[in-house]
Amino acid sequence: MTISWVQAAILGLFACLSSMPGLGGTTIGNYTLGRPLVGGLICGLVLGDLKTGIMCGVAMQLVYIALVTPGGTVSADVRAVSYIGIPLAMVAVHSQGLSATSAGAADLAKSMGTLVGTVGTVLFYGTATMNLVWQHMGWKAVEQGKFKKLYAVDWGWPWVSHFIFSFLPTLIMCKLGASAVTALKTALPMDGIPMMTLFTVGSLLPCVGIAILLKQLVNNVLDFVPFMVGFTLAASLHLNLVSCAVISLIFALLFYELDMAKIARSTAVARAIETDDDDDEEDI
Repeated sequence: MTISWVQAAILGLFACLSSMPGLGGTTIGNYTLGRPLVGGLICGLVLGDLKTGIMCGVAMQLVYIALVTPGGTVSADVRAVSYIGIPLAMVAVHSQGLSATSAGAADLAKSMGTLVGTVGTVLFYGTATMNLVWQHMGWKAVEQGKFKKLYAVDWGWPWVSHFIFSFLPTLIMCKLGASAVTALKTALPMDGIPMMTLFTVGSLLPCVGIAILLKQLVNNVLDFVPFMVGFTLAASLHLNLVSCAVISLIFALLFYELDMAKIARSTAVARAIETDDDDDEEDI
């Protein structure tokens, strides 16, 4: 598999839309187009191998499933993971002759995504730093009463930041990096220690993402019970993700009804106490 300049340019455009702070917005850009699960679909369509793209995206999504950006703290920016890591992972899978659905392909994809995740962090802070220049221009325009210049500050000049820190890095790394990844086939054979190390590390990386997710969700030991229901359904009944999501809605509805019943009961008790207090005051 090779990546042409046109394909690399399209991937660079999507990197601009999904970067944070992104031109596609936070909801559509960063939290939708930027997710590896969606990025794998787009990369598969662009590179002409939908199956491999989706499988690489799913593998990387497990690693970054709990990725959040509190304030200005960014551990890994998804523009690099989704639109640099996934294309290069697809090239690596093809160059090594791996099946898209094999465990080796998933482990290799996870390793590639983690490698470029730190690159995305550098791109994020570069974009944010250059955007400060446009913000300064905006404040100056406000002080001078030239409010029409704010359109350029909001919609025009940020494209320069994303062109430099999103489009160009994605274009260059996808185009030139593909040949380097292909060269690894001869430099690093499948049964060699470096490749086996990549596969081993890649197989462990989903544990990191799930552990971070658990840290956010689990407050006590009993919280592990609903968390493990999805894994049990998938392993025992062989349900897919959509089926597990539908079943989870049932549990969510039950928990909601129980919480509402508790609130209603507490409210009724509080009103009864207030009524008793009022009666006592009248008797006095």
